[in-house]
Amino acid sequence: MEQKKEGVSLGVRIAYGGGDAAANIVFGMISTILTLFYTDYAGIPAATVGIVMLLARVFDGFSDVIMGYIIENTHSKYGKARPWLLWMCVPYAISAVILFAVPNSTVLVKAVYMFVTYNLCTTVCYTATNVPYSTLTSMISRDQHDRDMLSIYRMGIAPFGRILAVSFTLPLVKVFGDTQSSWIKTMAIWATIAVILNLWCFAKCKENVEIEARKNVKVPLGKSLKALLTNQYFYAGIFFQMFQNILFAITGTMLPYYCKYVFHNDSWLYSAMYLAETVLMIIITMAFSPWLLKRFGKKKMSLGGIVIAVMGQIILLANPYNQTLVFLSCILRGIGFAPLNSVFYGFVNEAVEFGQWKSHIRQEGPIFAGSNMGTKFGAGAASAIMTSLMGYAGYISTTGGTITQPDSAIQMIMGIYKWGPLLVFAGYTVLLLLYKLEKRYPEIMKELEEREARGEL
Repeated sequence: MEQKKEGVSLGVRIAYGGGDAAANIVFGMISTILTLFYTDYAGIPAATVGIVMLLARVFDGFSDVIMGYIIENTHSKYGKARPWLLWMCVPYAISAVILFAVPNSTVLVKAVYMFVTYNLCTTVCYTATNVPYSTLTSMISRDQHDRDMLSIYRMGIAPFGRILAVSFTLPLVKVFGDTQSSWIKTMAIWATIAVILNLWCFAKCKENVEIEARKNVKVPLGKSLKALLTNQYFYAGIFFQMFQNILFAITGTMLPYYCKYVFHNDSWLYSAMYLAETVLMIIITMAFSPWLLKRFGKKKMSLGGIVIAVMGQIILLANPYNQTLVFLSCILRGIGFAPLNSVFYGFVNEAVEFGQWKSHIRQEGPIFAGSNMGTKFGAGAASAIMTSLMGYAGYISTTGGTITQPDSAIQMIMGIYKWGPLLVFAGYTVLLLLYKLEKRYPEIMKELEEREARGEL
């Protein structure tokens, strides 16, 4: 095994985190308040939004797998994964802006436009930047601590993108006139910032990992797929990401509806609650996660955090009409989820090394593609199910103005927001209890070093 430099500098960690902030500027919008735009500004029925998002996930899953293998076969002067940040950052930004240019036409035309632009943004452009970006971690360093710290900085800085996209979008939309064109102007600003962050990440984050034994090795597709599908920790990476984005989709999508129709505030309240939860996640991630990681390891720190997050959700159940309790619930959920959120990609990186150890085939691209697939499937499926349930409950879509929702729709919004996160935390608890790789990792890496010293994978 050969690695060109030891350790990962603070500048590289920060720039790498900036790359995920760029992703979250768009994906944060897509997985949260884009649904509100479609129903309450573009006038697309909630049930239609749900169906279109669900259909889009079918194409999206295939695109992640394809992109994983494209990375494996990319050969450029910049490396395998890194160049895609340069090549796709501008198309990615443009695709995000045109999401909001829904024509003023029939519901069918609007649905078709939504389907085409949503897939262009998520299935094509987001995939072509985020799968390579995620894969880049395993190519910067093979040291477990370096990778865990990259994950911590990634998840500590990434929420700034979500803050822009989620907390400041609605207030800025109001400033620009609270119309559909206001959303286009706002997204154009965020997309420009995303381009700058992606270019910064590209400039600073070099691919340092070179494995001599891997050079000129051609693995048949069938053998490669078998190695991937028999790597049990490949599935762990998918579920870690899927649960995360189901949680973010539930809280990010339902909270603005909750604030608008339960607390009758569609201007600042949602932004304040989301900002408080997200800022606390950032503080815990950057200030405490490195210490928690060193003291307890990824698994124990994550399980401890889930206990706090569940307590926050239980507080909400005490009185879901109490604004103070809902705010407190957001705060505790942010504090509790931060430890697990900060080390997601450490788990995925361990799956790469485990796969090589088990099958003698190294698969950074496909493994991170699977993780990314979990990200988009979780967010998309959750959004589709939630909007379908809202439609079933009689939610009334509009192109603007004040409207009175039926009580059945409001109760559905409250029910999803109350119980959905608890189901996610239960899934995470089971997944973490089953995860056994963290303790075995040093032993696996030692054996891989010995193999690669002999010219073997």
